[in-house]
Order: sequence, then C-alpha cells, then structure tokens
Amino acid sequence: MPVANSSHEVSVEVDGHIATVEMHRPPHNFFDVDLVRAIADAYHALDAEPDVRAIILAAEGRSFCAGAALGGDPAPEDDGETPRPTGNPHLYAQGARLMEAGTPVVAAVQGAAIGGGLGLALTADFRVAAPEARFAANFARLGFHHGFGLTVTLPRLVGEQQALDLLYTGRRVRAEEALEIGLCDAVVPLADLRDKAREMAQEIAASAPLAVRSIRKTMRRGLADAFRLATDHEQVEQDWLRQTNDFREGVRAMAERTTPNFTAT
Repeated sequence: MPVANSSHEVSVEVDGHIATVEMHRPPHNFFDVDLVRAIADAYHALDAEPDVRAIILAAEGRSFCAGAALGGDPAPEDDGETPRPTGNPHLYAQGARLMEAGTPVVAAVQGAAIGGGLGLALTADFRVAAPEARFAANFARLGFHHGFGLTVTLPRLVGEQQALDLLYTGRRVRAEEALEIGLCDAVVPLADLRDKAREMAQEIAASAPLAVRSIRKTMRRGLADAFRLATDHEQVEQDWLRQTNDFREGVRAMAERTTPNFTAT
C-alpha cells in the first residue's frame, strides 16, 4: 500500500514488512537536493513504522541513477553513463540523512549507477544488480573531484586499492566485476531483479527487528559523521577544481562527446 510520504518523484509502497522506495525520474533518474531529500524523508518516516523491517531502494527507467541533474533536460541521446558533476552542501546534508536512517536498505540496480548515483547506491546496506548495471566513479574524467561521500563508502566496500583504481581511472565496472570486488552482493537477470531484492529484504525481515536495528546501529556507528566530514572536504576540492581549465575542458568534451585534452591548469 502507498504511504503518506509518496510523491510523484519518489513513491513509497509497503507490503508486509517490506517497503519499496522508488525514484521516478526516468530514464536516468538524475538527482538534485529535492530528490535526495525526498528519499531521506521516506527513510525516516519508515523508521517510525514499527511493521517495516527492510527497505528496497529502486528506480524507474533505464538507469538506477546516472548522477546529478545539471539544470534543464539532458540531451535526447544522453546514455546515462556520461560523467556529471555534483557538489552541493545542502545535497550532501541530505545524503548524511540517508546514512542516519535506521532501517536496512537493499538497492536494486538495474542500469547505470554513475558518479553521485554510485554514491547513492553505496548508502544502502546491500546492492543487487542486473547484468545491465554499470558502476563508475568517473569524476576524474571530467576534471572533477568525487563526491557524495565516496571517500568513505567506496573503500569501505572494495578496499583502499580498488577504490583508488576506480577513482583515479574513472573506469566503468560491469555487474560481474562489481560482484567480484564487493561493489554489489548479487547479480541476477533483469526480470528477476526486484524479486531478488525482495528476497534479500525478506531474509532481513525474518530476523528480530529490534536486534537487526541494534546490530545495524553498531556496524554503521560513526558512518554518518564520517560521511559529513568526507563531503565537507569533497566540497572544498570540488569548488576549486570547478574553476580550472581542465574542468572546463572536461565539460566541453562531455557535451561534444570527444576526448578531453587536459593541461593541468
């Protein structure tokens, strides 16, 4: 059944002990502060529902989340896998609220989780992916610094060396490699994605809910504070890089779909 926190861009459905929070900005679900706030509001409202024991975070459309909305509509040929800059203290404050929520979250990743969209996916406890899923922290290819707390969440999952590889190169990771390195927890056919996410959520919901929340609180202790500290620094780095020729060149190359010529200026 729908709950009161549903909106036209973020819907909330509760079925038994499982809630589904779904983004509705197809095809690529580019986010802004309002969208992330709506997700955080939904999480915190569901925390107050005693019958809800797990959340599925899902998205309508081709991509899970392809990064930040830059203003205006993306080009019709936008594939959802082009690097898009993010960086906004209000946005990151809402991201920290995602980390503070108390109910376990399983993200169902059907397509691209790129840039800040990867950061959003990594705020969940688990990620189940379709073979069509792609993961990338490709900020450096835009001449930009990563954001959305990836400083904390990415190495926490894949280790320092893998995180450096992904951040320095900005390379795209397919679902099977994501499973191998710990970026996702299961890969299933696209048609089975929501069912698999629900199966994982139901396994969580079968345990004692007070114990699960207590364990989650312990395991994520300090994570929201670390996220805030990380995003504060990420914001500083993003602010000065945004003024560079390399960033302008990265944006130009992105818009024209050409190879950038970076000059370290």
